[in-house]
Amino acid sequence: MNDSETLLNTNFKDLKLFKRGKVRDIYDVGEYLLIVSTDRISAFDVVMNQGVPFKGKILNKLSEFWFRFTNEIISNHLITTKVDEFPSECSQYKYELEGRSMLVRKTEPILIESVVRGYLAGSAWEEYQNNNTVCGIKLPEGFKLSEKLPTPIWTPSTKAQIGSHDINISEEEARRLFGSDEVEFIKRKSLEVYLACYDYALTRGIIIADTKFEFGKFDDEIILIDEILTPDSSRFWQLSSYESGKPQENLDKQVLRDYLVKIGFNKQPPPPDLPEDLIKITSEKYQEIYFRITGQKLN
Repeated sequence: MNDSETLLNTNFKDLKLFKRGKVRDIYDVGEYLLIVSTDRISAFDVVMNQGVPFKGKILNKLSEFWFRFTNEIISNHLITTKVDEFPSECSQYKYELEGRSMLVRKTEPILIESVVRGYLAGSAWEEYQNNNTVCGIKLPEGFKLSEKLPTPIWTPSTKAQIGSHDINISEEEARRLFGSDEVEFIKRKSLEVYLACYDYALTRGIIIADTKFEFGKFDDEIILIDEILTPDSSRFWQLSSYESGKPQENLDKQVLRDYLVKIGFNKQPPPPDLPEDLIKITSEKYQEIYFRITGQKLN
């Protein structure tokens, strides 16, 4: 497999497959989990037939960057991304694992999507147009598409299984389902992480319009897990061309969502085949956001 080819699935026969997610294949390697970011891409919770070149490596490396950047705000599950430091049984798969995998702590996932919104976009804009609310939070009248909110808001949702859709819930419902203390901690840390990363991204000419985090428990401590601030989980906009009242120039998978809406995709499996030029554009956007945020090119 060369760099421009895609890895859609892994099949490491000597490792114990723990879970296959929409994008990641997770293996149980004893004390830890091995997370492998494939080049699969999903939209509207449906996994597409084709992959996006370089995507898995970008998700892995960008998550590593942000995990280290935010480590003083909240702990996370990352142990290492160096394959030579993985358990010995992983070594035979080094070629496939290099650059797209991380060894992480085993946690008890908290089944909530912790969404932070700094701007009105996507489903938040659609809801606001109907009744001036976002996930039940009342907002003043007069906001425009893509407009910055006075302060970022926290809008939780329940985590969906593959093929199902996340469901937005109120903060009160989240507290009832997951406990008031846990939800308060998750909300506070989500906002802290978002604001710190938002400020950094601005220095790189990027607006983080919204993002989502996932959390788990490790030794009774709530920590960040899964991925963090990738173009799969966030909206990244070009600061230089930002203007409220219109769609923004994005560096994430919005181009894929827009295409699927344009062709009338019903947001249910099976997905349509994607045109080659769309796959190429998506890959280029992912590569650009990685370079803009980290200052590094893929190696």
